[in-house]
Amino acid sequence: MGWLASLLLVVAVAGLLRWRRPAWYWLTFGVTLAALRVLVRYSSVMDACGLTVPPSRWRLTLARVANRPVPESRPPRILRLWPTRTGLVLRLKLRPGQDSFDISAATDRLRHSFGMYGVTSRELRSGVVELRMTGYDVLKRVQMPAKTDGAPMRIPVALREDGAVHYRDYRAIPHALTLGATESGKSVYQRNLVTALATQDVALVGIDCKQGVELFPLARRFSALADNPDTAAELLDALVQHMEDVYHLIRAEQRITADVPDAEIAADIWDLPDDIRPTPIVVLVDEVAELALFANKEQEKRRDRIITALARLAQLGRAAGIYLEICGQRFGSELGKGITMLRAQLTGRTAHRVNDESSANMAFGDIAPDAVLAAIQIPTDAPGVAVAGDSTGGWARIRAPHTTLRQAVNICNRHADRTPDLPALAPFRPALPSLTKVPAPAVEPAPATV
Repeated sequence: MGWLASLLLVVAVAGLLRWRRPAWYWLTFGVTLAALRVLVRYSSVMDACGLTVPPSRWRLTLARVANRPVPESRPPRILRLWPTRTGLVLRLKLRPGQDSFDISAATDRLRHSFGMYGVTSRELRSGVVELRMTGYDVLKRVQMPAKTDGAPMRIPVALREDGAVHYRDYRAIPHALTLGATESGKSVYQRNLVTALATQDVALVGIDCKQGVELFPLARRFSALADNPDTAAELLDALVQHMEDVYHLIRAEQRITADVPDAEIAADIWDLPDDIRPTPIVVLVDEVAELALFANKEQEKRRDRIITALARLAQLGRAAGIYLEICGQRFGSELGKGITMLRAQLTGRTAHRVNDESSANMAFGDIAPDAVLAAIQIPTDAPGVAVAGDSTGGWARIRAPHTTLRQAVNICNRHADRTPDLPALAPFRPALPSLTKVPAPAVEPAPATV
């Protein structure tokens, strides 16, 4: 009876892990069971989902000549099946006549049939489709992998619903918009951006018109900060002037001569030699509506000046190494003229939980209409869950790991030596006392006992 007791113990441990630690359960028991379930059910599931093709004419002819039974319909051929830390990846070779859209439309049925938590598909190349299947809810308790494929100006900020890491690549998508209602997780997402950028050679510029409550605790890693619209207008003007100076440098170093290959001609800061390349700048705007609202004529002039500067940076800043991260609760035409023109320049879109459908349309209505419904379905008890999309029309659910303000401050203080000193932004550099270690309190000797 010893083997029966051992079996019951294993089953009990597996059940406890699945309930309390789904990631551990997947790595110990779930991945093997799921792989066997997929391989055993594969042919029948594909046939039930209508993802098979009838036998070709030459196969029918060969079976008729050889007096054999009519061959069965064939599913897509499995090229590779391998496990990951969150699920399985199944790579398929489509049969003639099949389309990747057929696989994408059947992902929900495949999820039920294979007993997985989620299934997503993407076309790698013509005739090859990859199914990424997750074994549990990876967004419930986000655990970023220990190793990521980070690179200069490419940082990991969140985890996708298919278990992959969501990266913010500034060289591929220079400007982005982040929307979300109060308590939706927008601030935590912004903290992850700052803490990831703090470890790189980049200048951080912040505009936080909520009296600096979000960004000023991280001030040691910022080259410039503004906490009111008046200072923000002057800071943006300085950034525009800095952008023009960088363009003059690029023009002087373009090396356009007859004996220089085209590949060496400079068109942006990344084509310049390392010793003269300007430091890239990431501009974080915490609440854009505070920059666009006005109550009188004087404030309206300031507002137009701010929006014009932001639009110029969005249109021309990429080649000069200036990248925008604009956050807000709403970002629609009700904020005044120039807003929709600015939004059109923000390629990356991230929407946390929003209060109405029109807010989701502000983020995805012009690039990924399918993501609008996903954005308004984010529950209130899941702060941090968001929908990320771009101009290609693709989108995915993501969730950033929870980073407290204390953790973000510690990381920024640890990397404060990386903060570049830009002369154009020197008037806006936050004045902070130097970091000093607090001496440990002296311990008085204990009284002697008899």
